[in-house]
Amino acid sequence: MLKNNDISVVIVGEAGQGVETASDIIVKVFKMAGYNVFSCKEYMSRVRGGVNSSIIRISSGAISSYVDKIDFLVMLSPNLTGHLEKRITEETSILYDEAFKNLSLDKYKTFAMPLSSEAANAGGKIFLNVVAIGIIFGIFNIEMKLIEEYIRNIFSDKPEDVIQKNIQAVQSGYELGKNFINNNGLSVNVQKDELVADKILASANEAVALGCIAGGCDFIASYPMSPSTAVFTYLAEKSDGFNIIVEQAEDEIAGMNMGLGAWYAGSRAMVSTSGGGFALMIEGVSLAGMIESPMVIHLAQRPGPATGLPTRTEQGDLNLALYSGHGEFPRIILTPGTPEDAFCLAQNAFNLADKFQVPVFILTDQYGLESYSLCKPFDANKTEIKDFIVKTDQNYQRYKLTDDGISPRGIPVHGDGLVKLDSDEHGEDSHITEDLDLRVKMVDKRLKKFDLIKKEIYEPELLGNDSYKTLLIGWGSTCNGIKEALCHLNNPDIAFLYFKQIYPLSEKTLAYLEKAKNTVCFENNATGQFANFIRQETGFTIHHKILKYNGLPFSVEELVNKIQDLI
Repeated sequence: MLKNNDISVVIVGEAGQGVETASDIIVKVFKMAGYNVFSCKEYMSRVRGGVNSSIIRISSGAISSYVDKIDFLVMLSPNLTGHLEKRITEETSILYDEAFKNLSLDKYKTFAMPLSSEAANAGGKIFLNVVAIGIIFGIFNIEMKLIEEYIRNIFSDKPEDVIQKNIQAVQSGYELGKNFINNNGLSVNVQKDELVADKILASANEAVALGCIAGGCDFIASYPMSPSTAVFTYLAEKSDGFNIIVEQAEDEIAGMNMGLGAWYAGSRAMVSTSGGGFALMIEGVSLAGMIESPMVIHLAQRPGPATGLPTRTEQGDLNLALYSGHGEFPRIILTPGTPEDAFCLAQNAFNLADKFQVPVFILTDQYGLESYSLCKPFDANKTEIKDFIVKTDQNYQRYKLTDDGISPRGIPVHGDGLVKLDSDEHGEDSHITEDLDLRVKMVDKRLKKFDLIKKEIYEPELLGNDSYKTLLIGWGSTCNGIKEALCHLNNPDIAFLYFKQIYPLSEKTLAYLEKAKNTVCFENNATGQFANFIRQETGFTIHHKILKYNGLPFSVEELVNKIQDLI
């Protein structure tokens, strides 16, 4: 039987069995071999036990999104979670360890394999995931030389006997995979793609971190919190090479205030956190608004309230970013949906924060951050690092009233002026004031920045036919799934409007909406936060809100079915 040219492989196992490691090795080797690949993961909030899974797609054409279908399910654990069972069909081949006892898999198409015994032969159960890796490579007949070279590379810091054990484990799995295909009359129809050679494999975690480096970030203070921690740790790993000061603060309050202090001293600083951590930073955001300090905030969303589902995905913190901080002051909210956009927006976030002296949010989520896909190499030279700091004189006024609302920002010892800040309302000279007329002038000055910010907005991208009747709307990580669904539908009456910046909202938004007979907004939250915000800003009510908030992203099949039902 011939499998199609877009294969979905899911590896499932307990926390601690190396499911994520297996997934990472598989996608990287497939990329090196010339295949289009995509991967994402879902996992429980525990160090050991439970059930974690990774999905890997291998396709003849470009792919970058999650699908429900499972062609091959490789089980490192005898457990199946309910949501995985819903995705298994009669076409799914389940490969499980013959050592598993009392499995209730009679209704499925199953194949027992000696995973544990082959792992034991290689050196122990720790090699179980490596045997599974080999099975996948064997199914696709990947060149063994390429696999061995990669194994040697990633374990280059290990003793030779450890490297040999890993090679033995992957070789034994490779033979199991080849025999499985041959003995069951199966074959795969995925073709290599020569365009893959000119692309890189990246996650948004890496893209955000690299964009921050390219934007001149030289200071980060944060407290670890999934799924934001990967950006923090990546910058820590690169800190020596790029002269980045990295501080794991005692809590998020301290992290935010350290960042503000760093900007005051002339650094380009950021924090990386998630919803619960950002809740503690909010007073600092308001402080940034009053002292007109730049700040870059990477806010990685996960389901709440409180701890919620700490390792799952959601787009539930848009309102938090929009309305955090007491008082009224400008901000910018960027919402990248691809690794390319994550890099570019993170890079420019520092220029925007510096130029307009406002907090700039990079709003991501667990699914988008931790997915791997192919993309064009990042261009660090596309955006120039711009310096907006002025040299002060003895008459320097930090909060000078200006026509455009932007006061000259100096830093200590750069010039002859004294750089003063005050968290109370203040005059041009930074001294506290109770002058109520001056209070109005200062508020108006700060809000004037909106007019300039709107001139440098990232406009939404329209994908599809310009003469659409149905307009799909999405932001952030819903982007690639909707784009792929649009390709499957192949309907000229449907187009997709992708927002990579939500605030300030593009003034062109209303024209796009009014042109459509039917509008549909897709969001990973329970209330349609962006659709509600559009109504608030434009007066336009989105016709349909398709919402998902169970901790999982939209699948391509789900999107296609939802759209077809509506039209």
